[in-house]
Amino acid sequence: MAKIGRFANDAARAEYLAMCEAAEGLWPLPVTQADIATSFGSTHVRWSGEGDGIPIVLLHGVGSNGLAWHYVIEDLARDRVVYALDTIGTAGRSVQTAPLTREADFAVWVNEVLAGLGLERVHLVGYSHGAWHASLVALHDAGRLASVTLVEPGGMFTKPPWRVLLKMIRFGMGGRSDANMRKMMAWLSPGVEVTEPEFAIAKAALRYRMRIGWARVLKDAELRAITVPTLVVFGGDSLVTDAEVATRRIVENIPNAETQVYPGRGHGVFYEIPQRVAARILAFAARHEASNSAVPE
Repeated sequence: MAKIGRFANDAARAEYLAMCEAAEGLWPLPVTQADIATSFGSTHVRWSGEGDGIPIVLLHGVGSNGLAWHYVIEDLARDRVVYALDTIGTAGRSVQTAPLTREADFAVWVNEVLAGLGLERVHLVGYSHGAWHASLVALHDAGRLASVTLVEPGGMFTKPPWRVLLKMIRFGMGGRSDANMRKMMAWLSPGVEVTEPEFAIAKAALRYRMRIGWARVLKDAELRAITVPTLVVFGGDSLVTDAEVATRRIVENIPNAETQVYPGRGHGVFYEIPQRVAARILAFAARHEASNSAVPE
């Protein structure tokens, strides 16, 4: 029987929510928040910005939530509204009540959230595990997407090296100690400064039992089925993917794709050079605004 994600107990959830409240001060802009009903449970959404640009919707990585975009929200929301979702089935303020049993369910979930927000057309951006979820929307139901951007997608285009997987397992076995977590973060995303509120959220997130699975390597035929304009961003020194091999697969298979590799940057490229990555995303989005202003029949 399919299972749903949940915190280990009520105390773990209360601790997590308290950490989120404590981190609200990181968000630099006026913000609106709401919970949107979907077939899989309520989804917590926060949004900021104003303007006529097609909205951007953000999907975060593992261990974080919509607050994780605080470092780049001012850049992304200069001429449009930007929505940050707490992914269903992960630690966050969303509450999963039904399982996602198929990969296509991620597309159902995102589109239900967009419908609940009244959004007919969006640029979808996912980071790390969120890039995997964004790709599933692009693959299975891209009707509302003007474009999709995948930042540091691990395990989608190439398999992570065995040495990386083994090290992740070892870190996982090391428990919830601060020292173990900081060591893992420094290894996975060198050069990225994690604020104390963010660290507290990541630690509290370990008490969540996630049941939505992980990325897998997409087949060539699946990549060819992604026809929405696609931007894929890599750190040249990323541990989770081989940017050169991944770029080759993308160029050869996704019909309307661009890639951007930042040499010397790691998996945390979005945190290392947020303004540069945001500018690249906005430039890409701008080229796909005029011709994508209406939902296709």
